[in-house]
Amino acid sequence: MITILNPAFLSLIVDDGRFGYGDIGVPPSSGLDRFALNMARFILGNPENAPVLEIMGNGLSLLFSESVTFAVTGARVKAVLGDVTVEPWSAVRVPKGSVLKVPEVLEGFRYYVGFSGTLEVEPVMGSYTTNLECRFGGFRGRPLMKGDVLTLRDMCEPAGFQAIPDELIPPMKEPHILRVLPGPEADRFTPASVKFLSHRDEALFFRASARLNRTGIRLEGPAVEFRDRVEQSIISEGTLPGTVQVPADGQPIINCVERTIGGYARLGTVIDADLDKLAHIRPFDRVILSVTDREEACRLSQARKDSIAFSIKKQ
Repeated sequence: MITILNPAFLSLIVDDGRFGYGDIGVPPSSGLDRFALNMARFILGNPENAPVLEIMGNGLSLLFSESVTFAVTGARVKAVLGDVTVEPWSAVRVPKGSVLKVPEVLEGFRYYVGFSGTLEVEPVMGSYTTNLECRFGGFRGRPLMKGDVLTLRDMCEPAGFQAIPDELIPPMKEPHILRVLPGPEADRFTPASVKFLSHRDEALFFRASARLNRTGIRLEGPAVEFRDRVEQSIISEGTLPGTVQVPADGQPIINCVERTIGGYARLGTVIDADLDKLAHIRPFDRVILSVTDREEACRLSQARKDSIAFSIKKQ
């Protein structure tokens, strides 16, 4: 069993997401950093789509009531077992009675903790992930709280202590450069806005607002300008994680994983290779939107997959 002594700012049970229900307004609610989530499973030899913890904030504290192996991935953190420093992105075996503490997040925003066993929670619509708005999935449909007890089933020891090589761990420091494909309503904006402005011009950085969460990231900076005499909103249509919408004030909002439709004009969509960066944008971080094309987006996605596959094969 694992007892939550301190849940930090926000701790949730997540997995790859709840898909196939967008037509009734149920979003994916998946873990935001897909790479970190999957690497936690890989390190521990967990099955595909096994749930893990997604944590935001300093101060996480977990008590292990039985011997278990765990791994911390995602944001670079300071983690300790007693006075011993824990190496992130690697398997760590702890004896019964140990307490894991994460006093500080050093780089990035969200981190993930997986265990050598499957968290004992019931799937809802085929997924273990937490939907906070609908209050289902995860642990009773809510964030973890002090005193909550998690149980594990199918516990096993990983076959060899795995670790993810440093070269595979992506940087999470600002500025966050997000490459974007033009969206369905891109022609409603001025040509300069559609080009997203070059990241070489420091005056055109956006800042992430303090108003950010798993639903979306509001940006503040140079207003994205609509063309004259165009509709500045649309009839609500489907959106994907990474969709960049623009309300009438010209300040973009990047959708994350808790919405299925939107009524703001869609300026663009963050490419797949950069989606995980959304997990690590902190309030007031600098964010750069940089236009790219479909060919480059596919190339970058495939290059990332090839690099991961090659590095894992060498392990």
